[in-house]
Amino acid sequence: MMYPYITLADETEITHSHVMEHEGVQSVEVHFERPTEDGFVSARCVLPSYEWKFNEGFRPDELALFDEFLRHNAHLLYRYAAQGGIHCA
Repeated sequence: MMYPYITLADETEITHSHVMEHEGVQSVEVHFERPTEDGFVSARCVLPSYEWKFNEGFRPDELALFDEFLRHNAHLLYRYAAQGGIHCA
């Protein structure tokens, strides 16, 4: 299951997984998706390695911005992933 995190001004939606553990390392997958005239562009990155699992349509400069975004938000993404998403009142 993916939990909503934020929608950017250009309509890119960012969602995240729950905390997963593999070989003693806790990880979170973060998914980026934006609508286009022809469908969607999407990409997924795994924290804490910052390894991109796939990229279907985002430009390299966009991925670089997303990488920077992740480095500034990783602590929050882990927190919300452990809680089962952001809980708003």
